[in-house]
Amino acid sequence: MLHKFFGLPRVYKRLISLASDSFFLLFALWAAFTLRFEQQFWVPNYGQLLVSVLTVIFTLVIFMRLGLYRAVIRYLSDKAFLTIIYGVVASSTILIVLGYLLQVFVPRSVPVIYGALAFIFVAGTRLSIRMLVNRPRRRAKEAVAIIGAGETGRQLALALDQGMEYDPVIFLTFDKSNHKSLINGVPVFSIEHMEKNLTKFRVRRLLLALDPDSRVNRRELLKQLEPLSIPVQTVPSMTELIAGQARINDIRDLELEDLLGRDPVRPDNAMVAASLYGKVVMVSGAGGSIGSELCRQIIRHRPKALVLFEQSEFSLYAIERELISVNRLEDLGVELHPLLGSVTHRRRCMAVIRTFGVQTIYHAAAYKHVPLVELNVIEGVQNNVFGTWHMAEAAVAAGVERFVLISTDKAVRPTNVMGASKRLAELVLQGLAQRQTRTRFSMVRFGNVLGSSGSVVPLFRDQIRDGGPVTVTHPDIIRYFMTIPEASQLVLQAGSMGQGGDVFVLNMGEPVKIADLARKMIHLMGLTEKTEEIPDGDIEITFTGLRPGEKLFEELLIGDNPQGTAHPRIMMAREASMAWDEVESLLERLTLASHNFDCRQVVDLLRNAPTGYAPTSDMADLVWCNGSVETQPLVTDGTGEGVVRRLNS
Repeated sequence: MLHKFFGLPRVYKRLISLASDSFFLLFALWAAFTLRFEQQFWVPNYGQLLVSVLTVIFTLVIFMRLGLYRAVIRYLSDKAFLTIIYGVVASSTILIVLGYLLQVFVPRSVPVIYGALAFIFVAGTRLSIRMLVNRPRRRAKEAVAIIGAGETGRQLALALDQGMEYDPVIFLTFDKSNHKSLINGVPVFSIEHMEKNLTKFRVRRLLLALDPDSRVNRRELLKQLEPLSIPVQTVPSMTELIAGQARINDIRDLELEDLLGRDPVRPDNAMVAASLYGKVVMVSGAGGSIGSELCRQIIRHRPKALVLFEQSEFSLYAIERELISVNRLEDLGVELHPLLGSVTHRRRCMAVIRTFGVQTIYHAAAYKHVPLVELNVIEGVQNNVFGTWHMAEAAVAAGVERFVLISTDKAVRPTNVMGASKRLAELVLQGLAQRQTRTRFSMVRFGNVLGSSGSVVPLFRDQIRDGGPVTVTHPDIIRYFMTIPEASQLVLQAGSMGQGGDVFVLNMGEPVKIADLARKMIHLMGLTEKTEEIPDGDIEITFTGLRPGEKLFEELLIGDNPQGTAHPRIMMAREASMAWDEVESLLERLTLASHNFDCRQVVDLLRNAPTGYAPTSDMADLVWCNGSVETQPLVTDGTGEGVVRRLNS
């Protein structure tokens, strides 16, 4: 019967609502007179009947004008009940006015009794229907607990209540005074009583909805949640909500940067803004994970123009569209110049820099996947070493003020080609800093970035969703971790602090054991690890062995005597450097070896250079190891000058 009613066209439902309200309004009038006259069965005279009918007709017209019949009952809100109150007050007033105009006896207490009864009947019928409609839907929804009873938590509960997936059954609060209170009919319990109430209300999922200004220690909270083996998810950040990039009920997997064990790096915004505001800034590798985040942060400092230099057409298109939207929504007025090009083409770099009058360059373009660079040695060196050199020489020739290289912790005592190529790129910039003083070069060295294209986090998440196993290379492997926004803030901070040839590193706290990170992800996704002790577990962790060029421990400093800076969390490394003549000679020999596709010679040059490169595996380049390479040697005059002349042309 109910299903047939719910399936009726809207016009029929409105007619039924009109008929229902007519009946209950007339009944409320009859009941009000009966109660007033204290009669068992009151019969109205002609005048009272006329006043009653006219009152109901006028009331229905008022309800129509107020939009009551346009409201969908299953989504009835507080505004609808206010509408009923306004209509009932107007109806009681009409009853008084009609009684006076038609000279019909209407006792003064009748409009009051009638108003109360009319509200009960009109609102009650709608509440009853809403309960009947929502009850099956609520039973089908998954019971969730919302951690955080602040404004964010309340907004989330309201959004979920209207949705089809989750039913908020309890709030968990950190304020003990709110224990056993109610918010929108949902009980609130202290976090100290969490386990008991999660079982009592059969909670299947935990949703983290902490206010932005909350002082809750998230790391300690997640430690408390991890043993529960209940999926923990979170809501978008306030920044995303304000920017319109997400909705409050866009539930997502927990961001594991909460497990880093330290406070996020806070940049000196005044210093960063002074180095960017009104300037022409260029980001190479603008479509990558670090480069794109740099662009997002730079544009909000209102540079005069932002030049996006990227080799991948799709990546460039994606970041350009995003920045255009931000530029328009926030009325920043920044000129955006999306340019395709490779950092290995010096003349292209020079033309771009001079055309737009670039003043600051953030060089994020690089190949950074250790195993892939091991399999593609020449391309890795070309992009990481020569790409940095060409872009830097173009910057010097064009008079760029600042040049910031995004480096890596793998450049410290490298065991792989990627790390060695990044260390050599640092040496190139240090040499250029000694050769001239017009362009200030600085390098920023940091660890693994959570959420980047090379991060283990998305890989582990996909493996867990696929049912496992989660693959870790070694049970003892550890890495430093930071978030993409943190890394980008550090780069911007260093760019404003660099004086020439400086290598900046972040005090990143304690390194994270990758196997422990995998276990935390498994537990926080509501699953258990499958081990010999727990054979019925959900997800198994398997160890695949170290990959070519990979090492167990990463470092951020070569020396042991870092120097402090104006920023409490940023240090300046005191690293050995090479004179420019030595760097230039090395680059000439590396150019010849690369042109002749002599991978063995390239690796030997990297090993003999002061990079600290000590490979832990044999040559793995796919082309070198799987076939003969026929090349025509690059003809030189014996000194290598011919090579440099051709490269500079």
